[in-house]
Amino acid sequence: MKLDVLARAVAIADRCSEITGRGVAWLTLFVVLVSFAIVMLRYGFSIGSIALQELVLYAHGCVFMLGAAFTLKHNEHVRVDIFYQRFSVRGKAWVNLLGTVFLLMPVCLFIFYVSLDYVLLSWQLLESSKEPGGLAAVYLNKTLIWLLVITLFVQGLAEIGRNIIVLAQSKQHQQGEAS
Repeated sequence: MKLDVLARAVAIADRCSEITGRGVAWLTLFVVLVSFAIVMLRYGFSIGSIALQELVLYAHGCVFMLGAAFTLKHNEHVRVDIFYQRFSVRGKAWVNLLGTVFLLMPVCLFIFYVSLDYVLLSWQLLESSKEPGGLAAVYLNKTLIWLLVITLFVQGLAEIGRNIIVLAQSKQHQQGEAS
């Protein structure tokens, strides 16, 4: 029964990461099109736009910051798997569980802690670009740091839950075979 509740919570977190990831994936097309427009305006018509250049940077930041949880969900994050690939399902679950608890979660908390004043000050000042003609929403761009932390933390909790389920089910399976 408890595993069912945990499985539902994991599914909700996975769904949130999936929706966010698929949504920001469309920003990559936007980045390409706006980058093309910037090049065409600059070299075809000698028109430069700081705002468009910053917009590309903001969108690019969104793709990476908001796509991290999606990447984790799909197990596409960077991993040195010299040994991992040879582990059993149970062994992989232990590696994933311990890695998430002792590496991912502390890093998320650390990033949040060290960015706290940085983002809050930006919001207090309603920080805008220092460039003439730049965007007036630098504080929103800096808020992506917190969104990265939140989405990764939630997906990390889902990964913890998923691996607890795998370990519990493999233990039940082993006990079933033993009797």
